[in-house]
Amino acid sequence: MAEEKAQTTPSGASFAQLQQRKPATPGGDMQFIQDVPLKLNVQLGSTKILVQDALQLGEGSVVELEKSAGEPLDVLIGDKLVARGEVVVVNEKFGVRLTDILK
Repeated sequence: MAEEKAQTTPSGASFAQLQQRKPATPGGDMQFIQDVPLKLNVQLGSTKILVQDALQLGEGSVVELEKSAGEPLDVLIGDKLVARGEVVVVNEKFGVRLTDILK
């Protein structure tokens, strides 16, 4: 007996009708990320010292920073500078008053 191969004819593919969506609003819907914690750091200043000088540091040692007294503090989220501010005291704790938000 001879086997007969079934012949199939290709048919066109069917796709769902595309719907046009409204463009996202500027900033989009940020509701879903508002509870994500971010680490905010306030940097008073920094300096570079030699290892031998670091080994000699002890209680009462003074390390001179590159910033002058009265200069604004840097406010960072991660490693990104986002603002500058000044030191304030709130309920016997240090805080920072933002004086300049960077874009």
